[in-house]
Amino acid sequence: MKKTKLVLLVVANNDYQAEQEIAAKKAAQECDIELQVVETEHDAVMQSEEIFKVVYSPPETRPDGILFEPVGTALEKAAKIAVTAGVGWVVLNREVDYLSELRRTAASPVFSVSTDHERVGRIQGEQIGKLLPQGGAVIYIQGPSDNKAAVLRTAAMQGMKPANVEVRLLKGLWTAESAYKAVSSWLKLNVTKDMRFRVIAAQNDAMAIGARRAFQELTEGAERDHWLSLPFIGCDGLPKTGQAYVSRGILAATIVIPANAGQAIKTLANAIRTKQQPPECILVHAESYPEIGALKAKH
Repeated sequence: MKKTKLVLLVVANNDYQAEQEIAAKKAAQECDIELQVVETEHDAVMQSEEIFKVVYSPPETRPDGILFEPVGTALEKAAKIAVTAGVGWVVLNREVDYLSELRRTAASPVFSVSTDHERVGRIQGEQIGKLLPQGGAVIYIQGPSDNKAAVLRTAAMQGMKPANVEVRLLKGLWTAESAYKAVSSWLKLNVTKDMRFRVIAAQNDAMAIGARRAFQELTEGAERDHWLSLPFIGCDGLPKTGQAYVSRGILAATIVIPANAGQAIKTLANAIRTKQQPPECILVHAESYPEIGALKAKH
């Protein structure tokens, strides 16, 4: 009997993506399937090229399914070609609008497994409100503006935060280095002399840590003391990074977002075996760490 073969594309740029790969490999082993992991940079063109390479591979080497997290567009054209060729198509951490149409005629599994990004944004809004009961200003480091997950998190955070909290958006690329560069550029502006900022928030733990390192290395004296005294909060909340940072006092809070590639692998493998479509969108739950009630206000 032919062994099921899957291809997972990961963007090797932060701890969450590394955890995705670990979870996927564990699930593949448990399901006794062959898994090929293809690592790409945070580059939409590179990701597209790698996926088309897989889709257009000879039938004898073509996988039974592809799983990926879009870094640019959600590759609707590639999805149609893959499904036409009988290849399963799984989108991670983004809800896309073309899946319903594909599923009407697809013989292969087509679905998404995503973090509930609106819930993540609402939790961050709640965390900010708890830390700033009297209001204030927040530096908020967002992921790429062309990434729907980043946009959803920002909109939900803005909708949940108290009205007396002002947000200054900076843009990152999900990496510590990108946040470091964003804060570095921002620190060169005269506006940074205004010490009204009370919280530094980022859409993942890596960017929160990168921002903290920038304030530590690029400021000095009383200014440095001020920035490092502020609560830094992030997302992902992996046990060895985000949760550990909270325990050590480096971060005030994070949001635990379980790696979902393993669940996606198991769902896809089962769908291929049973020849039944899973639900179109499977949402993974997220939780504040620590609980909202345990956060202490910044005075």
